[in-house]
Amino acid sequence: MKFFIATLFFGLSFLSTTYADEARKPLNQETFNLINLYQTQGIASVQKELERYLLTPEYWLRALEGKDVRYGYYENTKYLFVSDKAVPDLKLFKITQNGFESLGNSSALVAKGKGHKKLEGDLTTPIGAYDLNARLSGLPPYYGPLAFATNYPNTYDKSLKKTGSGIWIHGLPLDGNREELNTKGCIAIDNEILKNYDKMINYKDSAVIISEGALQEVSIQEIAKLLSGLFSWKEAWKNGDLQSYLNFYDKQDFIRENGMRYTAFAEYKARVFAKNEQKQINLSAIDIFPFPNEQNKTMFRLSFQQDYKAFFNGKLNFSSNHRKDLYVWLENGEMKILSEK
Repeated sequence: MKFFIATLFFGLSFLSTTYADEARKPLNQETFNLINLYQTQGIASVQKELERYLLTPEYWLRALEGKDVRYGYYENTKYLFVSDKAVPDLKLFKITQNGFESLGNSSALVAKGKGHKKLEGDLTTPIGAYDLNARLSGLPPYYGPLAFATNYPNTYDKSLKKTGSGIWIHGLPLDGNREELNTKGCIAIDNEILKNYDKMINYKDSAVIISEGALQEVSIQEIAKLLSGLFSWKEAWKNGDLQSYLNFYDKQDFIRENGMRYTAFAEYKARVFAKNEQKQINLSAIDIFPFPNEQNKTMFRLSFQQDYKAFFNGKLNFSSNHRKDLYVWLENGEMKILSEK
């Protein structure tokens, strides 16, 4: 969204110049139309017209021009760990306006199991994209000076009935005994490096992506498709367009954390849409994580702040404001939702 605002101010920059200066510049047709819309129909109509741009990949391609998105797109997350458990290693990046600034790259220890973690106790490090949700200290000496906990299993993992817990980024044994070359499922790194990272980051705005083999880099075209798809999904929902809304869901593979599949989900949403509530939906603080997966799909986790209000006969009927996750893949360039929270 910050790119949208920046582009809007750039497009309407004539408002901050003197009339004499601006009078010598030709107004492009698009800018003239927006001013005329404001003059004749008010600011709400201008907002509606501007939001229409968010539905187009063309807008996002221009907004993202020159930006490094190889590890994803982030408005909320500030620090990103990237681990290839086939090496194994752990990299740390600070997310900047234009991409990723490397803060560190070290070797690591991971669990001996290959592929995707499926069950509690299978001695396998999971593959996917995870938030850090706690900083832990005062641990048994085996875990080193501290640990960052992840939110494994996430919504998508649970939809696939994966189990397990306590997947951390932690240190090495404080007694110096490093004969054990594998963890029980975590990622372990040198204690001094871990302590240095602890000084750099706040776990609350940090995340980790774990792959097995080099992480497939993301293109600007993919991010543009996902952002335009996300806002189009929101628009269909807001307008009560049930069929357009359901077209964003993968009819074959969609499954919720509670086991609900597409047919039951579509029937449930049909009942909700039939209430004919008027909706206000605002999305902000959007993050797009590449999501390594066993289906070998071009998959992503979309995480965002969702401010939702539903009205009936002009009265507020329901309100919520929380982080929401969509797990999606691109099918022939179109966003399809596999799971959601």
